[in-house]
Amino acid sequence: MELVSTRNAGERIEAEKAVLRGIAPDGGLYVPSRFPGINALGDITALSYPKLAAAVLGLFFENIRGLDGLAEKAYERFDAPDTAPVKKLSSGEYVLELWHGPTLAFKDMALSVLPGLMAAAKTDKDILILVATSGDTGKAALEGFRDAPGIKIMVFYPHGGVSEMQRLQMATQEGENAHVVAVRGNFDEAQNAVKAIFADRAFSEAIYEKGYALSSANSINFGRLAPQIAYYIWAWAELKRKGEIKAGEKINFVVPTGNFGNILAAWYAKRMGLPVNKLICASNMNNVLTDFFNRGEYSLDRAFYKTMSPSMDILISSNLERLLFEISGRDEKEVAGMMRRLKAEGAYSISAQARDTLSKDFFADWCGEEETRRSLRDTFEQKGYLLDTHTAVATGVFEKYKRTGDGTKTVIVSTASAYKFPKDVLESLGEDTAGLDEFAMARRLASATGTKVPAQILELRGKPERHTRVVDKDALPAAILEAL
Repeated sequence: MELVSTRNAGERIEAEKAVLRGIAPDGGLYVPSRFPGINALGDITALSYPKLAAAVLGLFFENIRGLDGLAEKAYERFDAPDTAPVKKLSSGEYVLELWHGPTLAFKDMALSVLPGLMAAAKTDKDILILVATSGDTGKAALEGFRDAPGIKIMVFYPHGGVSEMQRLQMATQEGENAHVVAVRGNFDEAQNAVKAIFADRAFSEAIYEKGYALSSANSINFGRLAPQIAYYIWAWAELKRKGEIKAGEKINFVVPTGNFGNILAAWYAKRMGLPVNKLICASNMNNVLTDFFNRGEYSLDRAFYKTMSPSMDILISSNLERLLFEISGRDEKEVAGMMRRLKAEGAYSISAQARDTLSKDFFADWCGEEETRRSLRDTFEQKGYLLDTHTAVATGVFEKYKRTGDGTKTVIVSTASAYKFPKDVLESLGEDTAGLDEFAMARRLASATGTKVPAQILELRGKPERHTRVVDKDALPAAILEAL
């Protein structure tokens, strides 16, 4: 399939080539030239997760052969037999667990696949992958691309802006092709610095002369977004298989989101024909998306908060540009104008009509820190289910959504293991963490909840920290050149 840029719909590029490029030369994001229908997948309830994922990818990557084998290999390291379990919390309420991969976060669902897509599309040039991460993407990308032939990967994360377990996962990363750098500042500043590098043609040419083509493993890359569509289709199929819903019955999804890619994949699934009623966009105190959906204005004139859900501590939600492209009638000039205003003025707005259109598909709200703690604690005490701090934001927002009276069956998207955030999870449950290191807290969490510390956490203890560099946000180009 051909993709087009959100800022130049006249430029068309094969999906395979777009994955290697990552971002369009005009700074736009690649989107499908059309949305295929899920009816092309046949009986989705008869497919295993790898088979379904391969079939979904085949709708977009028509020139890549062997997608079945690629998907099987990608998900063989997941510790759940069905890859992404759907569990029932209460009547009409379910949770989709997306954290059974090697790094205990939903990013594994796509970043286990992306290396295979890149390898299949790769040309004669080696690839330099640049990643800005708010916590989970970095480790998942590092693990996915570890020692991949012809590929180097550099990950930049906000210094002091991730959990200690997230930091340890990245700092101890093995692989001769891996580089990890902490950036003084927040995620948005790190992400903007990486985007600026992609927009710097002279720098890209300098990298090219060194034998590398730039690409990205962030969700700005369509190769990251496409695999995420599959797990929404999977969740619906699982409920149908288990007799929880009938053929054609619509369901809701509650998605904790910061960069908007995860919930956008759900909206893409709906555009492709998945029976979806409402997409519930859950934010933490960095609630720029809540204001966008409820007021029609996207403004960066606001405080930035470091919260217990650090992967959502984001004010510039890059993937929202793809949604703007669709609701504007694919008007690339309008989208480019909004992006220019965001950069120059820190804000843009949409029309009341566009806001009303979005309200048919989306509901948006947010949770503060104490609400998140209470949601985590209540879910465990009342339903016996242990949440991480990000999914607790989702359950908290879902409680608010219930006040609308919508009784549609709802799937809460669980994005990470609680063991990546043991301090905040323990304290939310009323446990004392004074004097405990991260691993002692993990053991305390297991004892308090009757759950098991994941092997991925246990193996971090005692591993040498290989990546300790910290730089200013304007020093990224120099760090990249040094790494090469």
